[in-house]
Amino acid sequence: MFGTTLSLALRSIRRHLLRSFLTILGIVIGVGAVVTMVTLGKATTAAVQQSISALGTNILQVRPGQGFGRGGGGPRPPDFKPEDVEAIANQIAGVTAVAPQAQATATAIYEGANWSTTINGTTSAYFQVQPWPLAAGRIFSPVEEAAGKAVCIIGNTVRTNLFRGGDAVGLRMRIGAISCDVVGVLSARGQAGFGGDQDDVVIMPIKAVQRRFTGSRDIRLMLVGVDQKFSTATVQASITDLLRERRTITAGKEDDFNIFDTKQISDTLTGTTTLLTGIVAAVAGISLVVGGIGIMNIMLVSVTERTREIGIRLAIGAVAREVLMQFLVEAIALSCLGGVIGLVIAQLAIAIIAPLIKVQWIFVPEINIFAFVISAVIGVVFGYFPARRAAAMNPIDALRHE
Repeated sequence: MFGTTLSLALRSIRRHLLRSFLTILGIVIGVGAVVTMVTLGKATTAAVQQSISALGTNILQVRPGQGFGRGGGGPRPPDFKPEDVEAIANQIAGVTAVAPQAQATATAIYEGANWSTTINGTTSAYFQVQPWPLAAGRIFSPVEEAAGKAVCIIGNTVRTNLFRGGDAVGLRMRIGAISCDVVGVLSARGQAGFGGDQDDVVIMPIKAVQRRFTGSRDIRLMLVGVDQKFSTATVQASITDLLRERRTITAGKEDDFNIFDTKQISDTLTGTTTLLTGIVAAVAGISLVVGGIGIMNIMLVSVTERTREIGIRLAIGAVAREVLMQFLVEAIALSCLGGVIGLVIAQLAIAIIAPLIKVQWIFVPEINIFAFVISAVIGVVFGYFPARRAAAMNPIDALRHE
């Protein structure tokens, strides 16, 4: 019985192909949009988490100022000093290393090739705090670090643009007005979650950068590594107390610095992208309801067109349940067909869009299954009323219909 009913439903769909396609268009758009938005949202979230995890776990970022969007008026808070770095490293329990940073922008030159890049001055503690291994060479030695020698470790982007991807270790390039010996090359990291190129960097001893580029001993950022045995929240509170004391911030006044936990940043960004993905998917899901209304509308038209057929079936012995099943299966077949087409279009759209927004293509089985099931449910919900109307017909009145 079910096989015959399904065969009749498919025959009716084939008889009016254009009308059937226009009927399921809302389902196709709805399923395609929901699957595409949710999948791209998950891919973006994964990219953000990967970018944040590249900074390392159990890391605190300490900066002057009150954070994003706060403290816009008034004087600029003072930067940190080397003594602040030593105090945190020596006085706070649970701190494994503290890496100060001073940044500048300059043009790197090698044999006629030039590239504008970021100069990051730091200490060897930077490589203890951050899990960023070298692809070649070494980090600078304690002697080079203490003397502020002009040695550098370059990122993969700088190596590609200046040295044409060849071996750069042992060569000398010019950064701004100074010559710098390349002692190491960083392994490739790729794009950051915020769109920046993490490999477009030159790392030098912080004293060299302060002396040759910034002209001061000021430090704009400290990366604090926290021992896995300690809570980052506890260490963060201890650093806050220490810096308030060193910066003579009295009780009742707000901090003129901020401390970010990389895990908190990851959780915040993940929550934000998840919320936005849910909102966009909900808006796209409205077209599923519109598609369901379209199916109900065309099924009512179909019932009207096939009134005499329904009357003949009822007159020769078909029961109301069989007529209801015929039209209900037809509605479900329409919606499921729309769901399948929508899933195919969604995967094509994801394959095209993912490289454009620089995220990895991923396949999320649960959202694809969920979208298909929803399309089938829509067929049942919006197809039941027309099917019920067909099953409730009086055979005599149906045979009289012209």
